[in-house]
Amino acid sequence: MSQTAFARVQCPRLENIGCSERLTSRAHTGSQPLFQEVFRIDKPPHPLGSAHTILGSSNSKICWRSNNTRTMQAANKKHGVVVRAVAAAEVAADSVDQSIAPRVAALKVSKTMALTDAANAMKEAGIPVIGLAAGEPDFDTPEPIAEAGIRAIREGCTHYSPNTGTAAIRNAICKKFKEENGLTYAADEIVVSNGAKQSIVQAVLATCSPGDEVVIPAPYWVSYPEMAKLADARGVILPTSISEGYLLTPEQLEAALTPQSRLLILCSPSNPTGAVYSRERLEALAKVVAKHPRLLVLSDEIYEHIIYPPAEHVSFAGLPGMFERTLTVNGFSKAFAMTGWRLGYLAAPKRFAVACGRIQSQTTSGASSIAQEAGVAALALGKGGGEPVAQMVAAFRERRDYVSMRLLRMNGIRLAEPQGAFYLFPDVTALFGAQADGFGQIVDADSLCQYLLKEAQVALVPGDAFGGPESIRISYAASLSVLEEALDRLEVALEKLQTP
Repeated sequence: MSQTAFARVQCPRLENIGCSERLTSRAHTGSQPLFQEVFRIDKPPHPLGSAHTILGSSNSKICWRSNNTRTMQAANKKHGVVVRAVAAAEVAADSVDQSIAPRVAALKVSKTMALTDAANAMKEAGIPVIGLAAGEPDFDTPEPIAEAGIRAIREGCTHYSPNTGTAAIRNAICKKFKEENGLTYAADEIVVSNGAKQSIVQAVLATCSPGDEVVIPAPYWVSYPEMAKLADARGVILPTSISEGYLLTPEQLEAALTPQSRLLILCSPSNPTGAVYSRERLEALAKVVAKHPRLLVLSDEIYEHIIYPPAEHVSFAGLPGMFERTLTVNGFSKAFAMTGWRLGYLAAPKRFAVACGRIQSQTTSGASSIAQEAGVAALALGKGGGEPVAQMVAAFRERRDYVSMRLLRMNGIRLAEPQGAFYLFPDVTALFGAQADGFGQIVDADSLCQYLLKEAQVALVPGDAFGGPESIRISYAASLSVLEEALDRLEVALEKLQTP
């Protein structure tokens, strides 16, 4: 079989995660030798993570192929990456190229979804696992909303909807913004999507170009950095601390901004910390933002109604000078217990809304017509979701207080009391280095979660998934009886650790 040389050049679509050298590994299918290309990224140029591995077949177009076996070298001056050529055998003509796009191969799997799936699989196998990993209310969708969906089906509202949403739901969203947030939007500045996650990724894709920077305070929702990668943008992670209440400071933001800064993502109330930005803090951040003409703000307000007084929600678009540069995302999943309905929305100045709608028109098209009818009913329940949402929020607060009280009694746990959402993000660094009989050493939050799943049969999420490796995330979106059992198990398991 003839030999061909592959040049290890800088991979244009991998620039945002770094690129070192290409390795080859032999595999066999019958008598035909195949070669599999392995891209090992050893030097990430930004703090999004460490090594990634990308697999592709040897006829992949990730890098260029030369016509001879001469070794070529090139230097990536930006990241100092040396690029070499290696010889590889030609793939048989009838073989299938199973490579995937580098930007997709570079994406991390969501740990929250992976751990939730693992916990569910253990339950199905008869293991009594308690899952506190998922960010999903345990309540059923309020009856008036569910009935509106049922009625929509019975009345034949089962056809395609307009790409950016029906007039009824977009007008209801405009009314919601006016009455609850003091913001005035036109219907053509609203894009209704299949969940707030779709709204966010469309906003990132619509506003960011290759090489742009997306500024993300950490701890962050797991998908923000990965969405930046999909846009060929670079995530700039700004760590916050438990002593600061996990809130970004104006000084941090000012120091991080560059001419390439394009998008600042803020989430208040926060997933995973439950932190809520005060009006004063947001106004201080807005003054910094105003100094940078290219900088836009994506305000993720999906937990707006799950907030505990005296904390108050403030929409970033309502701050002086921020309306024209803010893309606000919200939805129905969290406050209205409508996770399975898949319904979210974006509100933004028309130019950005049209761009997001264009992406949606070529991907999913409009959201479910049935879900939109249910969404109209949800917004008709009253300010903040009315009594049904108020009852759920009261239950969440009771659970927060109970879980916080129990955790603070356990050795090695530090906690900043959340002001919203339904998560706790305790610092567990005091437990690092502890020994567990039959398990070994607890070296980090990941190994602690593995130990607790094995010993206590409680599924939690390690904080490194959220850019907070010193912590773990606990969802208290479960009944008090379930939470009590889970905490009893955690307490027993932690007492077994032999701390340094």
